[in-house]
Amino acid sequence: MKTVLPALICLLTLTACGPLSLYYRQGESVARMQTDTTNCQVQALKDAPVANQVRQSPPTYWPGRTYCDSRGRCYRNPGWWEPGRVYTVDTNQGLRNRVEAQCMAQKGYRPVSLPPCKQGVKSRVVPTRTTTLPPLSSASCFVKFDDGSFQIITPGQPD
Repeated sequence: MKTVLPALICLLTLTACGPLSLYYRQGESVARMQTDTTNCQVQALKDAPVANQVRQSPPTYWPGRTYCDSRGRCYRNPGWWEPGRVYTVDTNQGLRNRVEAQCMAQKGYRPVSLPPCKQGVKSRVVPTRTTTLPPLSSASCFVKFDDGSFQIITPGQPD
């Protein structure tokens, strides 16, 4: 437990600082984009349902070690096998992602990924939720709020 907690904290910190990936169509409301995304995800799940396969990575052999004392007598510890890791793979995940992206493209959206805003940008802007997807530039970034909503900021453009 002592080693799991720090790893979990690091993982949560990294995901909080990661990019915001969403489907974008300039001028569309965020609520409509979220509804369209959910509808396309449901359709993709129907067209490419979950198809889990249980797999196992190959086992690993760790050879024994030889230890020699000052008198030249050597002892050998036996080697051992470590079993492979068992894991599950959804073989339809890639297809389902493509079906979802195709559905959203047919609705006029394109996928975008925005970086989190730097502290200097955040401090100059009044925090307000984005309700309509604004024009984007290469300088666009986002601020995420505790409730899961976000604000897209494009420095140099009026709010």
